[in-house]
Amino acid sequence: MTERPDGKGAAPARAGEHGETPPEEVQSTEVTSTEAHHKDKHAHGAHRATSSRNADEKYNASPDPFKDTDGKLDEEALIAEFEAEKPARHLTGTPALIIKVIGVALSVFGLYWVFNPMATQFYLPAFLMIGLSMTFLVYRGWGRSDKDKEKGKADNPHILDWALAVVAAVPFLYIIMDWDGFFRRAIVPTYLDLIMGTIAILVVLEAARRTVGILVPLVVIGFFAYAYFGPYIPAPFGTSSFGWIRLVGHNVMGTQGIFGVPTDVAATYIILFTIYGAVLTASGATKFFIDLSFSAFGQSKSGPGRTVTLAGFLLGTVSGSGVATTVTLGGISWPLLKKAGYPKENGGGVLAAAGIGAIMSPPTLGAAAFIIAALLNVSYLEVLIWATIPTLLYYLGIILAIEMDARRFKTKPVQMQTQHPGKLLLRFGYHFSSLIAIVVFMATGMTPFRAVVYATVLAFLLSFLDKQSWMSPKKIWDALATGATGALSVIPVMAASGIIVGVMTLTGLGLKLANIIVDFAGGSLFLTALYSAISVILLGLAVPVTASFIISWVIIGPALQDVGVPGYAAAMFIFYYSVLSEVSPPTALSPFAASAITGGKPIPTMWLTWRYTLSAFLVPFIFVLSGPGVGLLMQGGVGTVLLALVVSAITVASLAVAFGGWIAGPANWLERTLIGLGSLPLLVMEPMYMMIGGSMVALGLALHFIRRKRHSSKDDSLQPAADTPETVTAGSEAPTAGTQKAESPTTATSVRSETSARKDTGSEHS
Repeated sequence: MTERPDGKGAAPARAGEHGETPPEEVQSTEVTSTEAHHKDKHAHGAHRATSSRNADEKYNASPDPFKDTDGKLDEEALIAEFEAEKPARHLTGTPALIIKVIGVALSVFGLYWVFNPMATQFYLPAFLMIGLSMTFLVYRGWGRSDKDKEKGKADNPHILDWALAVVAAVPFLYIIMDWDGFFRRAIVPTYLDLIMGTIAILVVLEAARRTVGILVPLVVIGFFAYAYFGPYIPAPFGTSSFGWIRLVGHNVMGTQGIFGVPTDVAATYIILFTIYGAVLTASGATKFFIDLSFSAFGQSKSGPGRTVTLAGFLLGTVSGSGVATTVTLGGISWPLLKKAGYPKENGGGVLAAAGIGAIMSPPTLGAAAFIIAALLNVSYLEVLIWATIPTLLYYLGIILAIEMDARRFKTKPVQMQTQHPGKLLLRFGYHFSSLIAIVVFMATGMTPFRAVVYATVLAFLLSFLDKQSWMSPKKIWDALATGATGALSVIPVMAASGIIVGVMTLTGLGLKLANIIVDFAGGSLFLTALYSAISVILLGLAVPVTASFIISWVIIGPALQDVGVPGYAAAMFIFYYSVLSEVSPPTALSPFAASAITGGKPIPTMWLTWRYTLSAFLVPFIFVLSGPGVGLLMQGGVGTVLLALVVSAITVASLAVAFGGWIAGPANWLERTLIGLGSLPLLVMEPMYMMIGGSMVALGLALHFIRRKRHSSKDDSLQPAADTPETVTAGSEAPTAGTQKAESPTTATSVRSETSARKDTGSEHS
């Protein structure tokens, strides 16, 4: 074990430090609490913007885009490549200091608002003035030239970026100076109002382009074009024509558009939770979560897979990026999975599935969850309650798939040199306190804003229980700056999404599309839900999760409610499918990032991730297809909740068996088919459907155990023999074959190759 450079105790040992030869597939990077573990909840990895790279020349000169010249895995490069966001700059010197000061000012402004509320018409323009100006300094408008990289030039803002930052502030400063009069003139704006409103729209579009790419601005431009050329579009899609004066007045000079609900959520919920995530990370919590995950499971064959799943869940409390969490997990967990005998593609699937769960994990869900609370006018605590059981079912599906893989691939138990989990919990379990406090504070009637601020203060105070994690003034300063930069990539997207929603409400397009979906489905609840799920997933392939949810809610929310789905169930249905677009073919950003870590083939990794997360694609249908199904969202009586929980758990387990091919032993095609098809009627929690589905599942299980009993001697020979646990330091690299040959033959256990694992699988199913 080596000492962390930030002084937070022992870091995972790198391959090569103790004589190991680094494997070809991946190089584990040293993980620190403030760098690798922290992928912020709502703007994953934007903390990179204010941290200077210590070895920038190494990064620029590396022939491998995902490794530096020392051969270490570059997590930032991986995240930038596969995440929906664009990479932030690696700032140095005076520009980095200036931007940190601006970031701290933005965080302090957000915290000040919690205890000293001000008019929304003043607060939101002021927030956007600081946030958008900062975005132009943190995010590049164009890529770095190869010549600049070769010369090792600093990646600081150009003079044009500074000019744009000033221009971005001008329209919002204009609004702030006369905010009451500005919003009163929405019907009859002055020429100067129109000019400033136009500049504000252009600033939002360019900031969105810099942070998430060209697609979001193009979608906004498309909606503006629709509003202007609506009369020329044939029915039923056509609309009246809206001139630029009306569009600016509606989208800039009112509570729709730029200053609508999405921006309000970014300026309240998101900025506060990113600050909380930064403080929690600086206090050593995320390091504790990783260490606890590695120590929680002992010498079981499925221990490595369980470890990754638990780590993904715990990191999900402060990280809402599927890609960022996947990369964080992969850098320290893939060597463990590889040593246990996981094929590259399956290991990548486990990493991606666990990473995506971060967006669904209470108590700090993704940004879309905050929007649900704002749109439905409910407390954030209610949204957390709705999300609890579906999240548990998601991880249940992953765990069951892992258990089956452990038997199919005959993975080996790996004993990790970590502290006993009981000792870790006794010594560092206080890190859970602030997470629990958020829920407790809200349960007592406190607003989520004050709850998260008090939880942040609690995390700060608890840091003093461990001398290595004390929150010094510098750490506090850095955490406030990181909290602000963590929200930057979300702010332009929220403002742009507000414009889309504004145009939809102005033209009535959302209701028209909703009616088309319902008519096309013939009024069928099932078909409406199916078409809605497909539409959300397709939209999510083009835009980030938050924007996907906002647009889908305006279009698909009314369609689902028209066929009798409660508003809260419709919102959660759309939320889950917006999240699952990260794993949906053909883009599947998280699986592709995982395949880059494991060295596996991207397409097989993508399909295997889809198999691990399959239950999440079907469970949302349960709470929209029938009345009792809302028990999954903890609505209705105790009996309804328990019934929904039991039926959905059986459904998830049946799907895992159907696609995993294992029950008490290898399952044949007939057993898998019966159990898989039997799980589908269970989605409709009506007595007749449950009887049909339950009978098919029971028949499949009965056939399996009868066959097992008849051929027990043959099937018993297929059971994997007990392996001698292999010792590995948590987070360390797996020794390569050459290193293993040098070890004592009485203690060394060879790692199964991918080919042999597949052969074993084939023999088990033959």
